[in-house]
Amino acid sequence: MDLEFQDYSTLPKYAFQNRYQEFEETKHLSKEEKDEYYPFDKMEEECGVFGVHSTENQDTFSLSQFGLFALQHRGQEACGIAVGNNGKILSVKDEGLVLDVFKSIEDPQQYMGSTVIGHTRYTTAGDKKKYNFQPFFAKNEYDQIILSIAHNGNLTNAKQLRKELEDEGVVFRATSDTEVILRLIQKNLDLGLRGAIKATMEKIEGAYSVVGLTRNKFFAFRDFNGIRPLVLGAIDENTFVVASESCALDGVGAQYVRDILPGEIVYTSDNEEGLQSYLVKDDCVNKICAFEYIYFARPDSTLEGINVHEVREKSGMKIWEQAPVEADIVIGVPDSGVPAAIGFSKASGIPFRPVLIKNRYIGRSFIIPSQEMREHFVNLKLNPIVSEMKDKRVVIIDDSIVRGTTSKRLVKILKNAGVKEIHFRSVSPPIIAPCFLGIDTPTKDDLISANMNKEELRQYLDVDSLEFLSVDNLIEILGSPNHCFGCFTEKYPVKNPDELALVDQGD
Repeated sequence: MDLEFQDYSTLPKYAFQNRYQEFEETKHLSKEEKDEYYPFDKMEEECGVFGVHSTENQDTFSLSQFGLFALQHRGQEACGIAVGNNGKILSVKDEGLVLDVFKSIEDPQQYMGSTVIGHTRYTTAGDKKKYNFQPFFAKNEYDQIILSIAHNGNLTNAKQLRKELEDEGVVFRATSDTEVILRLIQKNLDLGLRGAIKATMEKIEGAYSVVGLTRNKFFAFRDFNGIRPLVLGAIDENTFVVASESCALDGVGAQYVRDILPGEIVYTSDNEEGLQSYLVKDDCVNKICAFEYIYFARPDSTLEGINVHEVREKSGMKIWEQAPVEADIVIGVPDSGVPAAIGFSKASGIPFRPVLIKNRYIGRSFIIPSQEMREHFVNLKLNPIVSEMKDKRVVIIDDSIVRGTTSKRLVKILKNAGVKEIHFRSVSPPIIAPCFLGIDTPTKDDLISANMNKEELRQYLDVDSLEFLSVDNLIEILGSPNHCFGCFTEKYPVKNPDELALVDQGD
């Protein structure tokens, strides 16, 4: 987001990851040259948050490990936890996958307690220094941790708020907008925990789902539009769980209770038993991100009462109604394109064949310096069973087309496999605008649907036909227009900042 908090020209180039470095290295390139530069071609989620609170001591080490592992798809670059036990907060966080970080903890016993929060991080930009890993924490004058939070989303007014706090003498230790939330809560703790969170929510703007703890309390809250998901569950009557997705509840044996409401704070109190609820505003309209259902969330998750797998299957059925075609087989691009391909097959009667084989061990850290090696990359990620495709008319279903790079190379793979006809179907509308509310997207110049009409894109991909799911049909599938469709319509639930930052957007 808009977080240019210092003069970055004085810092070494290697101090920034991903978007800033890619911008600097590719701003002079043509569209074709950029297509060769980027081996990956998907919109990426920022992170996942998880929290457990109990009136009794729990195996919070294992619960947080299981919960974060279930959310690993939301962030693979770093993870961390903060545990509350007997009035003390302990925190551990490091780069790497969940299981790798937890394996490195030498004394799991010290991370047992009554409350734990956790975070899986996907870095959009900013450096990979440990000070940007979450959970974030604040200390008192005795160097004791008194407050810790984990955050999913982006603030749109973080630059302004950070400057105001710095002018008041607040010292920041990271470049993430998550720290703005932390420092505002810390600043207002004299209002009580609920009062401090309320005052913070009334100041911050954008998208945020937050879990946190003090030395004796637990809390979670969600932005006034509910853009990023946050669900509530229970293991028993004394143990509550909060997570980005319901699959994390399943991972720890918790029952889904409900989604936390937009503008709602859930928290524990000294004066009342159990988990309390408070609505900062009671007239909020839920506008959860539509892309959660299309791509980000795990298919076994349920968000706002809607099962993700069902949405994806219905989208395949709907795009058959919208753009029928004669073909011999339907294939889906793993993983999120597969349920849609199954739905297309059910509606059309065209057989579904799982003939694109995905290598599930590929991360995002490939450095591919030569064009020749880049040509082989998509085959490394997705490889076809040639005998199932040769001389066939194929419908290929994918969740979206972002830059178009992977789609174009995938078409080339199919043509090399001897496919007779290729009919491409995207079960998201054309992506014409970047997101600034918690999703890592390219700039508008690099979004292919923002720069080509459908026929131009069909020719660029070299396919026999091309169709995108319409926004109206997506609304019908989701059952409501009350979602964020900003990347499809360029109309957002909150004000778009004047300039997308090229540094750390928070998470």
